[in-house]
Amino acid sequence: MGTIGDLIRAKGGESWSVPLTATVYEALVKMAEKDIGALLITEEGRLVGIFSERDYARKCILRGKASKDTLVAELMTKSVVCVTPRDTLEDAMTLMTSNNIRHLPVMSNDDVIGVITLGDVVKRIISDQNFTIDELENHFLGGYGS
Repeated sequence: MGTIGDLIRAKGGESWSVPLTATVYEALVKMAEKDIGALLITEEGRLVGIFSERDYARKCILRGKASKDTLVAELMTKSVVCVTPRDTLEDAMTLMTSNNIRHLPVMSNDDVIGVITLGDVVKRIISDQNFTIDELENHFLGGYGS
């Protein structure tokens, strides 16, 4: 099974963030511009949280808060679950399902080198499985055709 590092190299290490002092509205605008479902929250260049569409729906809308008057710091998820480039896709899938999350920052030392999503992991696992199936079919069916 492939590693998170392989996935980040293939997809690119792009990630988007806003500072801790951003409003929820500013975060939502950036998420819409970038067509993403979560943003990293930083303070002095350091990862301090993550803010997702789920955070917005459950912690802002349902609590009657105004997005232009509320800081992401109030609503973000503070204990961010992360992976490293050495972790496997299976490790990431396990973390995502056990923590009920869809976005994982990828950390190398204390630096964010990208973000992977549940969709990224599922697509890669399916691709790897299809490759394995093709290889097995070629090996066992070889010159006989199917």
